Amino acid sequence: MRFHRLGLVVIDEQHRFGVLEREALNKKGWHPHVLIMTATPIPRSLALTLYGEMDVSLLDELPPGRQPITTRIFYENRHQAAYDLMGRELEAGRQAYVVCPLIEGSETSDLKAAEEVHEALVRKWPGRTVALVHGKLKQDARQKIMTDFKNGDIDVLVATTVIEVGIDVPNASVMVIEHAERFGLSQLHQLRGRVGRGAHTSQCLLIAYPAISSDGKARLEAISQSADGFRIAEEDLKIRGPGDFMGTRQSGMPLLRVANLLRDFKALELARKEAFRLIDSDPKLADPAHRGLRKALSGALGERMKLLDVI
Repeated sequence: MRFHRLGLVVIDEQHRFGVLEREALNKKGWHPHVLIMTATPIPRSLALTLYGEMDVSLLDELPPGRQPITTRIFYENRHQAAYDLMGRELEAGRQAYVVCPLIEGSETSDLKAAEEVHEALVRKWPGRTVALVHGKLKQDARQKIMTDFKNGDIDVLVATTVIEVGIDVPNASVMVIEHAERFGLSQLHQLRGRVGRGAHTSQCLLIAYPAISSDGKARLEAISQSADGFRIAEEDLKIRGPGDFMGTRQSGMPLLRVANLLRDFKALELARKEAFRLIDSDPKLADPAHRGLRKALSGALGERMKLLDVI
């Protein structure tokens, strides 16, 4: 779809979009203004803010009525303790989520599956209403389950990441995330935001299983120690790297490996000012003194030059 005079593009939940998808939105107009909204900026975009290529506005307060969320890590040997805590919340009249990485189990995977966990909880709490929701259900069926949960007709909702955004159930005060070590920081932060939306003290319980990688441990520590989405994004940047500023990778080691973005921010800011001073005086690098730089850039970046304006 093309627009005649598209002037503004608003992208919500940025981490759900790839670089090329955002480039396609940009190309629907003639250099439209772009506003991105996200609770946790992806590493690439956070790096671009550090370079000064994106302006940033921070909303660092909880919406009215929201409660702080306590986040705790439970390793496999304390698995039952997490569910005991959930049981106490249910006894107090609250509701709960259990999030799993898969819909159904398989012989090749040892991950907890939503169907398996749902069956186990039905047996564990026969007097409770335990429901299951996932992406393979038809839209009408998913919507009915979510409406019943919001209305209090369901005590425990076992789900995949389909509940990551757009769900508001004030009476839900606890979330258990199975195999939390397999989720990204943005996903964990988004999922955690489904609780703490009412007047009740809320908790997010992260259950991790061996063998957990060093990056997995780092993600769990980061999410358990902070509720600040921007701070979590900084930790994500440290763990995953910023990706390609002039390519499509949104994480990983960048093409430009000159400095550490967080440690050397002041030096990078100075380098950026010098780069803009050079471009202001010679935008096409046509000066004979700059031909070597232009050739080096062209050789190093190639097709990536087309993605310079993609955020």
